[in-house]
Amino acid sequence: MKAITYARYGPPSVLQTQDVPDPQPGVNDILIRVRAAEATKSDCEMRSFKFSVKWFWLPLRIALGIRRPRRQILGGYFSGEIVACGSGVANFSPGQAVFGATGLAMGAYAEYLVLPATSTISPKPSSMSFADAAAVPLGGLNALHFMRLAKIRPGEKVLVLGAGGSIGLHGIQIAKAMGAQVTAVDSTAKEILCRRSGADHYIDYLREDPFQSDGLYDVIFDMVPSGAYADRMRVLAPGGRYLSGNPRLSVMLRSLFTHLFSSRTASFAFARESIAELRELTKLIEEGRIRSIVDRVFPMDQAAEAHRLVETEQRLGAIVIAMDDAIDS
Repeated sequence: MKAITYARYGPPSVLQTQDVPDPQPGVNDILIRVRAAEATKSDCEMRSFKFSVKWFWLPLRIALGIRRPRRQILGGYFSGEIVACGSGVANFSPGQAVFGATGLAMGAYAEYLVLPATSTISPKPSSMSFADAAAVPLGGLNALHFMRLAKIRPGEKVLVLGAGGSIGLHGIQIAKAMGAQVTAVDSTAKEILCRRSGADHYIDYLREDPFQSDGLYDVIFDMVPSGAYADRMRVLAPGGRYLSGNPRLSVMLRSLFTHLFSSRTASFAFARESIAELRELTKLIEEGRIRSIVDRVFPMDQAAEAHRLVETEQRLGAIVIAMDDAIDS
């Protein structure tokens, strides 16, 4: 089969399309023909081994490979079709269209993928193309996790920092589905995108300081790994909840003690990316309450360009890599 591989850490140009052995499913595995995979910020960080959050550098380097990557096929979020199931698999069948997450196994940048049947995989929403479905799990699973953690109530004011990324855009939509009034913060280029996702108000951080507002927010969902913690607390209402989806070590430490000194709370609990959450996303999609926004779809041999756009934020929506020529159905 063909796969997008990288044999060393480095710039997007280290990505190469080549032939690799077909994966073989075990008794409790499923074999998936991958139709599309989202090119994510995490993929770019693992490829280059340059992370916006530094505290987990050493354990991650040990896990992924000290001198070169152990797993040479990236891709954590995908859509595709089941080709075969192991004899011990009862919950899937060949021919099913599915979408999901591979977890640390990665491997979705390939024509075929083998995963345990217990992985975070669910039937693809029938209303979505394979490209659109591949752009759901990363943003949707993480945003749903944090919006549930925030326990948003109808009418509450929610501030989304870094709203123009995959997780932020899904966060806007899920908060709106919960009845919140949402203010999105990102750069000038992302305003139309965020408003299309349902943002009631928009703050262009290049023109206006979002932390000088007179208004207070009941919930702050923060996907920006930089900036002052005190600024966030200044615009968080008494009893408000701050959630960091991309925390620095200092933010993690301060979050543990915030509730001791005020009525505000702070959390950085990471998403489990569970099957139940993926099914809840499917329900929201089928009800027309959330959708993915795909900027561009690239063929496998242009994976390097896909990565370049993602890591430089020259995109308005998700960047998807097609593993074949027919992903619009």
